[in-house]
Amino acid sequence: MTKTMRPGPTGLPTGLPVDGLPLRLPLPAHHPEPVLDVVVPVFNEERDLEPSVRRLHAHLRETFPYPFRITVADNASTDATPRIAARLAAELPEAEWIRLADKGRGRALRVAWSRSRAPVLAYLDVDLSTELTALLPLVAPLISGHSDMAIGTRLARGSRVVRGPKREIISRCYNVLLRSTLAVGFSDAQCGFKAVRRDVAERLLPLVEDSEWFFDTELLVIAERAGLRIHEVPVDWVDDPDSRVDLIPTAVADLRGIARMGGALARGTLPTAGLRRATGGDPPGSLVAQVLRFGAVGVASTVGYVLLYVALRSAAGPQGANAWALLFCAVANTAANRRLTFGLRGRGGALRQQAKGLAVFGLGLALTSGALAALHRWVPGPGRPTEVVVLVVANLVATLLRFLLLRAWVFTAAPNGSRAGVEVR
Repeated sequence: MTKTMRPGPTGLPTGLPVDGLPLRLPLPAHHPEPVLDVVVPVFNEERDLEPSVRRLHAHLRETFPYPFRITVADNASTDATPRIAARLAAELPEAEWIRLADKGRGRALRVAWSRSRAPVLAYLDVDLSTELTALLPLVAPLISGHSDMAIGTRLARGSRVVRGPKREIISRCYNVLLRSTLAVGFSDAQCGFKAVRRDVAERLLPLVEDSEWFFDTELLVIAERAGLRIHEVPVDWVDDPDSRVDLIPTAVADLRGIARMGGALARGTLPTAGLRRATGGDPPGSLVAQVLRFGAVGVASTVGYVLLYVALRSAAGPQGANAWALLFCAVANTAANRRLTFGLRGRGGALRQQAKGLAVFGLGLALTSGALAALHRWVPGPGRPTEVVVLVVANLVATLLRFLLLRAWVFTAAPNGSRAGVEVR
């Protein structure tokens, strides 16, 4: 249940197409309504709320070239926060507030973003730990049509962070855990500084189950698995020593969320249908597009394999040359397919995927070595051209099996295709 202090649309729009998002288009230079709605979720923040909102308002007035709105989303505060929020909404023409009866940062963001009509939606923590100079770089890629979502990151090169060792270790361990379990590509899931285009939010919000602190992570995982473009902005960030986050219950809830999403990924039930952008052709994760890209990588790998085999044949013998050439090409093939065929960026999960790729290499080695052994048994002293022909045929069979295993096991696909097209900057 919510109480709205100013009238506005509520709930998610209906009648949305189900066959994917439309093409990203830049917003017009002259936009009469607010282009950006910055949500500030709060719970018992009577001390920080007014100075932070006034500072944010002054910054946007001075630096943001479009109309904007600031929405204070009060989720069940029991102190003076509601009275302060109401006064700010009355005094500042670009400010408003909503009141929720139940706690939960994710719940507050869901309600505030759902009722907003601004084409770009953002949020930041009330303590303003993130330097506001990063706000325009955060939302600019969304306004220009370049990206679908944008996140601030404290873990990228160029970020400047001041915080205690305990929070630093917890944050880094959490993001390492995400990369190792859910194979995410984004670098910082927890930074309270994010933005999303409204057309994307309209599709994403109904799919996110969590209403607490795991809301951000779940939103990003679904978006990334759907192939949406996520822009990262290095931020300057200073820890708030008076943070209201209860670390142990939050960590336990995050672990439950990771387990739930990991199970959905393993079962292939992560809800990403209708989230891909229209491209006018085969979607990046479609089977046809993947087969074409895999075929191009395979041709290059086969040429490299034959050249290496011929070069090593005299020194290592037929079986040795086959093993070394196949091993080298398998590593290069896995790396190329990871990026080009399945669209994965960043280092997250790369070692695990290479290890699986080597297991697939073992299958290819068994097929080609078996074919070579059979040739030498049936045809004593075959010439090198005959060996090459037999190996190429065996390698083609191994390539077909490799594609099936890469798609179904090494680079696990989401229900509507692989994570092709994911771009994390």
